[in-house]
Amino acid sequence: MSEEKRVQLNVRVSKETANQLDEIVEYYQQNTKLGRVYKGDVLSDIIEKAHQIMQKQKERDR
Repeated sequence: MSEEKRVQLNVRVSKETANQLDEIVEYYQQNTKLGRVYKGDVLSDIIEKAHQIMQKQKERDR
């Protein structure tokens, strides 16, 4: 991941959502060769992908 400025987000999520994030992080850890995988990096990846999908849909809907 590039050396961009980072902000800290303090959010509350349900226990189920936290467990799902742990499961996704574990999946990333087992299926990538990136070394240690962190929750913040996984969340960033998920958000970036969701944003790309949203942008494509917005373009299509114009």
